[in-house]
Amino acid sequence: MPPSFPARARNITQDINTMKNSNGRRSRKKRRRKREDAYSVTLSHEAPFVNLRRWLKKKGFSSRSLVPASFSDIGRGLMATKPIKANDLLISLPERCLLTTDTVLKSYMGEYIKRWQPPVSPLVALCSFLIAERHFGDASEWSPYIKVLPKSYTCPVYFSDDIMELLPYGLQKKAADQREQFQELYSSSQPFFSSLQPLFTQPIEDLFTQDAFRWAWSSVNTRTVYMEHVQSDYLSREKDVLALAPYLDLLNHCPKIQVEAGFNKLTRCYEIRSIQSCRKFQQAFICYGPHDNQRLLLEYGFVAPGNQHSVVYVDLGILKVCLNEGDKQLQQKLLFLKDNDFLKNLTFGIDGPSWRLMTVLKLLSLKPEQYSSWKSVLLGAAVSQDTEEWCIHKAQMLCQHLSDDNINVLKRLAQLKDGADQAQLEQLGVVEGLRREERAILERSKEVLQSLLPQSLPWQQDGIRNTER
Repeated sequence: MPPSFPARARNITQDINTMKNSNGRRSRKKRRRKREDAYSVTLSHEAPFVNLRRWLKKKGFSSRSLVPASFSDIGRGLMATKPIKANDLLISLPERCLLTTDTVLKSYMGEYIKRWQPPVSPLVALCSFLIAERHFGDASEWSPYIKVLPKSYTCPVYFSDDIMELLPYGLQKKAADQREQFQELYSSSQPFFSSLQPLFTQPIEDLFTQDAFRWAWSSVNTRTVYMEHVQSDYLSREKDVLALAPYLDLLNHCPKIQVEAGFNKLTRCYEIRSIQSCRKFQQAFICYGPHDNQRLLLEYGFVAPGNQHSVVYVDLGILKVCLNEGDKQLQQKLLFLKDNDFLKNLTFGIDGPSWRLMTVLKLLSLKPEQYSSWKSVLLGAAVSQDTEEWCIHKAQMLCQHLSDDNINVLKRLAQLKDGADQAQLEQLGVVEGLRREERAILERSKEVLQSLLPQSLPWQQDGIRNTER
């Protein structure tokens, strides 16, 4: 949801965190040049956007500084028609233009929601209204907005099992959980949907299908802004903080952008103010928050190239690749790490392995007689130089394992593209984007790790495949 605008032994971690070289700078410059080379085509003349702007004008909103456009590198968004200075108001959308639960409760659907027990959630109320409004077509008050919404999305709830299997394991599990929650919500809402039958001439089961609910759920999940509402007695106790914001939701996410956003109670408008300036004919961006690409894909169905917040996660299954199964204290160590919440957020980034990952490897390297040092190691205590270098070697193994998996997935992905329809190609494109971004992170991590090692180590004579010291 867009925000409410939401010594070797002593200093190896410092070395990892501060390591930067010309390769990193060159790649960033290359990405920057690529963005600047992107071109745009205005969409203002296209009927859906003409109608949207007319409809919004009647509700008190007009925008001359931002117009809809299609950008060659990212798709549709909003283009600045004049220079926008830092701290200028980027967009101000009147309350009348926002689609909220208040909108739904005041509509033809309101009486049905008010008498339904137990009360439906704000999410279900919004989804139900979107499905109904899409069905009513041109007769719908919100038709100009409905017609510019995507017809489908590239979120994991749309993925087939074949595509789900291409996701990194941790993300795959989160996506499966999300899909299960979606299915449960749809199933539990069936009685309420049936109560809406008097509003329609067609059978309700033909209208409120799983596909229709998935479209509405994705529209709400990917496009709403955060806006607190007074809790209604007619809705469940879940926080009511969702608002669909026509036109404003055409603004795309950029992780480097800083914005201030929220509902202004004085002007009764949802306002976004960009901290940075924007040049004429450039795309205007907002930021949903400091999200890595896995979260962006899970929640919004896209990835951000060159995202400085992105990392590659190391879960327990991958971590075990470099563990010594003959270590009689292994299970005890793992339990200790779990109890101290050190088996989560183990990552590789563009600056190499995270401090948490290297700390976990240090603890796993300790000998039985070093049991008393476990706690101090988690607190950052230094270990021997040999141990530090051994940990770097293990991190190399993990990094290589993840790289190999990434290559294999990209090969499978290329095979799936053959015979795929347009929707599947778009979904595969998002997964491919994630995997290529992660491959770049892993390659950079390999460089960082190699730079931290002496030229030759006793246990490296046979290459990094030799795992014993």
